[in-house]
Amino acid sequence: MTKTKFDEIEPTGEERLIARYFQPIATHPGAMALSDDAAYLTPPPGCDIVLKTDAIVGGIHFRPNDPPGDVARKALRVNLSDLAAKGARPLGFLLSLALPRDVESGWLAGFAEGLRADAEAFGCPLFGGDTDGTPGPVMISVAMIGSLPTGTMVHRAGASPGDRIFVSGTIGDAALGLALASGRGEHWPIDAAARAFLRSRHHLPRPRTALAEAIRAHASASIDVSDGLIGDVAKLCRVARVAARVEIEAVPISDAARAVLASESGVLESLLVGGEDFEIVCTVPPDRGAAFEAAARTAGVPVREIGRIEAGSGVRFVKRDGEALAVREASFSHF
Repeated sequence: MTKTKFDEIEPTGEERLIARYFQPIATHPGAMALSDDAAYLTPPPGCDIVLKTDAIVGGIHFRPNDPPGDVARKALRVNLSDLAAKGARPLGFLLSLALPRDVESGWLAGFAEGLRADAEAFGCPLFGGDTDGTPGPVMISVAMIGSLPTGTMVHRAGASPGDRIFVSGTIGDAALGLALASGRGEHWPIDAAARAFLRSRHHLPRPRTALAEAIRAHASASIDVSDGLIGDVAKLCRVARVAARVEIEAVPISDAARAVLASESGVLESLLVGGEDFEIVCTVPPDRGAAFEAAARTAGVPVREIGRIEAGSGVRFVKRDGEALAVREASFSHF
């Protein structure tokens, strides 16, 4: 049997995949061009490191025919949304990929290009990660690394009675977009532009990174709306051991969602419990509300006051007549 010389050993398929598609995104010196088993990062002076990881799975968070670049961007953005809710800015990320063995080079090229574009746009280079084969669907896990001035991270647990509740953007668009993508809602009396808008809100999140500084400066508690507004407000209240009253009429709803709601009132529950809005809901002390709104305007992010934190326990979403909305399930859950 002929023996192979060490200097003739070719890189493995995994090494070639990493070098071709992901090495160009690893622009930070600490990534060492993905040539090592680990990376290094020196925290900015006077800063804490904030860590976050989230995964997206084919068939659950995205569809096989979704553009691969958008799949990559969604994987990055759902993590950026959590950093924003903590008041942190991104420094970089680790990427773990589980791919079928027959994954096409065109899919990988599109995925890497989408990842590169958002890594550049949000200032978060790739530091490393892992690639694995899988007999199942594609799975993408991002571990995001962020930073903020020492001791300033905004927790879920900081809400106090009297705090004002604010939410960014509009709520419920992603749930309606998912319904359209799943073949439901074709009877809704909305035009093509509205349908495209709702689909895009489900398809590609818009993390509120520009709001991070305002949250850090003024909010007492914060969480991103990934599992539905009702459920996420409830999570914030449970950990702080407080209650909340939210005025449903005050919840910001897009024109497209409002048109759907006008034709089908039963959609209201979906707007409030559907996940993947990736907006920010935060609590702000009464004397900081005006400053928070001003800072949000400066950042170019729309925010609206929707309720108050109260003493006690439980969350009430109240209709115009004062009746509390009853829902079957308050939040999305994988289990």
